[in-house]
Amino acid sequence: MHLAQVNIAKMKAPFDSPIMADFIANLDRINAIAEAHEGFVWRLKGDENNATAIKVFEDDFLIINMSVWKDKKSLSDYVYKSDHKEIFKRKAEWFESMSEMHMALWLVEEGHFLTPEEARERLEFLQKNGETDYAFGFRWPL
Repeated sequence: MHLAQVNIAKMKAPFDSPIMADFIANLDRINAIAEAHEGFVWRLKGDENNATAIKVFEDDFLIINMSVWKDKKSLSDYVYKSDHKEIFKRKAEWFESMSEMHMALWLVEEGHFLTPEEARERLEFLQKNGETDYAFGFRWPL
């Protein structure tokens, strides 16, 4: 089994705003770090080599990130121990604070191709039902 993840963020301004400029400028670099990281399997991306143009929610300011990893340790190491952590620390510069759950993890069969609709379903399930084996957060025991 592999570990799938989705996270969403609500931008403070449109992509072409000066507020978002440094986030956009770092996207390719951070995505390249993910792809080169041990345990990385796949990430959602469109024609721009990222997922920012993929519309999953009615709100145009909500963006999605999805990826698959060999295990929770690989994902955790990428998020909190790679250069990604410096961008992660700056998220308040670009994104609104979200009161509801904005990240979900779940197990998928190796080779399973994720869809944004599947990710949205897992995230909504977690928001409504709390953590279960169907959708959970980083602290959920695997």
